[in-house]
Amino acid sequence: MALSWILPALLFALVLANVELSTCQVLKAKVTCLDCHQNYDFSGIKVLVKCDKVKKMAMAITENDGSFEAKLPSNNNTKSPDAKNCLARILGGPDQLYTSRKFMASEIVKTQDSNSYTTTTPLGFSTSCPLNIKDAACKAMNKFGSSKTINVPLPPEWGLAPSSYYIPFIPIIGIP
Repeated sequence: MALSWILPALLFALVLANVELSTCQVLKAKVTCLDCHQNYDFSGIKVLVKCDKVKKMAMAITENDGSFEAKLPSNNNTKSPDAKNCLARILGGPDQLYTSRKFMASEIVKTQDSNSYTTTTPLGFSTSCPLNIKDAACKAMNKFGSSKTINVPLPPEWGLAPSSYYIPFIPIIGIP
């Protein structure tokens, strides 16, 4: 008889012990392109969100229209981060992006919605080297070539991994 009410009470206590109040605070913002055509595809641009005194960072990837959402990072012991010490920054994208320090990062502020945040200034970039930068600086930025590896076709019957995994590696084996 006593077991019949102890078991539901125990299950109820376990459920309450695992419940955390969700105070998810979300950053909603957009990136802009300074020299793109009207129908530019913004998808795949990575935006980093970092808050002061928080070890974790949040990463967001933009949608087709340039909008992104990221949960503000917080430590495990603090439920809500202090948004006045948070920054959003463009990291890069699928193609080469050029940006100035003025448009690369932005502070995060609270909107009228209680759990929503946005950037103070728009995050902006260019797809080509800006005119105010000298040609030598743009050439220095583009001095590195493609990082794609050469893939030598191997017969699938051999059961080997793709050659790009081991072609750049030249082992030194006991040569006197």
